[in-house]
Amino acid sequence: MTDAAVTMDLHPQPQPGEAKPWAFPAPGRGTLGNGLTVLRCDRPGQQVVAVEIFLDAPLDAEPEGLDGVATIMARALSEGTDKHSAEEFAAELERCGATLDSHADHPGVRLSLEVPVSRLPKALGLLAEALRAPLFADGEVERLVRNRLDEIPHETANPARRAAKELSRQLFPASSRMSRPRQGTEETVERIDSAAVRAFYEAHVRPAAATAVVVGDLEGVDLDAVLADTLGAWTGDSAESRPMPPITGDDTGRVVIVDRPGAVQTQLLIGRIGPDRHDRVWPAQVLGTYCLGGTLTSRLDRVLREEKGYTYGVRAFGQVLRSGAPAAPGGATGASMLAISGSVDTPHTGPALDDLFTVLRTLAAEGLTDAERDVAVQNLVGVAPLKYETAASVAGTLADQVEQGLPDDYQARLYARLAGTGTVEATAAVVSAFPVDRLVTVLVGDASEIEEPVRALDIGEVTVVTG
Repeated sequence: MTDAAVTMDLHPQPQPGEAKPWAFPAPGRGTLGNGLTVLRCDRPGQQVVAVEIFLDAPLDAEPEGLDGVATIMARALSEGTDKHSAEEFAAELERCGATLDSHADHPGVRLSLEVPVSRLPKALGLLAEALRAPLFADGEVERLVRNRLDEIPHETANPARRAAKELSRQLFPASSRMSRPRQGTEETVERIDSAAVRAFYEAHVRPAAATAVVVGDLEGVDLDAVLADTLGAWTGDSAESRPMPPITGDDTGRVVIVDRPGAVQTQLLIGRIGPDRHDRVWPAQVLGTYCLGGTLTSRLDRVLREEKGYTYGVRAFGQVLRSGAPAAPGGATGASMLAISGSVDTPHTGPALDDLFTVLRTLAAEGLTDAERDVAVQNLVGVAPLKYETAASVAGTLADQVEQGLPDDYQARLYARLAGTGTVEATAAVVSAFPVDRLVTVLVGDASEIEEPVRALDIGEVTVVTG
């Protein structure tokens, strides 16, 4: 028996096609008869529809002494209506295969619904029911208040959350809502009852002061009819414009140590307030901040993680707190938090902080490189289509634009501006965002171990507070 020759026919190797141009999707905009603004975006193939509702009920509108009432109201919207008890409402959502989440933040209250497109009418009906006729039963509100009170000690025990709380307290005056925890303190939450929740709802929740964003595969869906039968049946008074108090802050360079005796590592949070997305410097600031600490290849990570091994990662970021006009008498009405966050082991807190500030000084002296700028553009702009593969991600960004008072094409124009931003412009923006003498440094750690090494750095007055 002889071996026969074996031949194989190989399938031709696939060749890459020509890249298709991509832009962030543009929504259609309209208004229902009840005054509700609607943004819709058809995304073929997205069989799970995402709906975002923005309610113009900002934390600044909470009554004095009732911080956290917006959060309790947001959570209570789905805890019983005039047609369903809390258990029945949850069961109806589950039958739709839908999820409904809510939260309150400085700009207002957001509700997020995801549901298969085949069950969109039913789910929108439940959402409209929650907005139109929430029950706010005494027992349900009391349960939500207890739950919130149980959360607070856990948040205080979390070093990152404790650092964020302290940084806000340090940056903003005590009279500012931004200086206090978004979801309230034990003292304020304890005062919240169903009457307070209903009063806040009646004062601020109405269709004329709300926007709905609907994103998904809408082919074959008569969305106008569905909206008219559900959210269109929600009624309320006309909306009145509410003046926004100016945002002011104190970013005098200083260090605050939140003492945690025995802590084996130190949580770092270094920040100040900066411009919001209405400011023309925002794209360059995003690009420069990404080069500084946006990824594993950023400058901060290269030094503190790769070279020194102090940390698993350090990040620099800008987070919009509230958006508004670029400037106003006494301060801006919109602002962002510019921050650097990470954690290091306790013995290396001083050296790590010294190296971090050295990175900032070097950046100011030498600037970014073209290679750093190119990598940042590739990561921010080149992978954007992947970021927006789901309907929920598109809906969330559109809702962000709504609550920040931005035009519908803002995100699309932002990517074009990022791609066109040069190295010099990005350098100037990030150096302006993180000046070494105008940063408030919060350290959550063992003061007995870290206070003296930090004082020796001479980066500002050092104060120790109890954890």
